[in-house]
Formats: sequence, structure tokens, C-alpha cells
Amino acid sequence: MEKIEKSTEQWRQELTQDEFEVCRLKGTEPPFTGKYTYSKEDGIYRCKCCGNELFRSSTKYDSGSGWPSFWEPISENNVRYERDTKYGMVRTEVMCARCDAHLGHVFEDGPNPTGNRFCINSVSLNLEKSQAEHH
Repeated sequence: MEKIEKSTEQWRQELTQDEFEVCRLKGTEPPFTGKYTYSKEDGIYRCKCCGNELFRSSTKYDSGSGWPSFWEPISENNVRYERDTKYGMVRTEVMCARCDAHLGHVFEDGPNPTGNRFCINSVSLNLEKSQAEHH
């Protein structure tokens, strides 16, 4: 996968303020506010910054956390992980492997089959709806 690298200024011009805050500055959208928190639409969730395929709607579930949650990425090659020790917690940050956008965090309290809960900011995602949905 070819890396996408842009200057801070380029990202700032391409993204909204909220998208920039979360994706480039590792911010977090307030819980229960994201447009995909309760979405049940079928499709592929892509990176807001570069279009990389990240999650399938079939792996999305309602964790009650206030953020879209998935139990598995489309491919481990499409995401990367970093240890996050901010705010006195030890968490695992999830990032886009192609452009390094901050997506959210992964926790080990999710459902089977993986036991993982990928807690992802809606603002980091773009849902590409399945064609079957268009009648």
C-alpha cells in the first residue's frame, strides 16, 4: 500500500475543522454525536482522509459507548496501531495505515469472534453504501 503524505496545511485545506482535529490532531468527537453512531446501513467504511477501506458494516455493532464500534477491520494491513499513554491511560490507538489518520482506539472487551472493540470516530469515516441498497 502506497503511503499518502501531505503537509499539515494541505490537510487543513482538505478537511473540515472537526475532521482535522480528530484525524490529524488525534482529537475525539463527543460521544453519541457522530453521524455513524447508530447507522445500520450496509457498506464499506473508508478513511475520510484517503479513502482506504477500513471496516465493513457487517462487523459494526452497538457497543453503547457512543461511538461507532466494529469487531474487526477489513484487513490488518489497512490499519496500524500505536500505544497511547495520554490522559493517564494505556490504550491502543488505531490509525489508517495509508495516511496515518487517527481513527480511534481498540479495546479487548468486544464480542466474538475477535473479542475486539474498535471504537472509531464517525468524523474519521466515510460510508460507501452497498450498491444493493439503491433500488
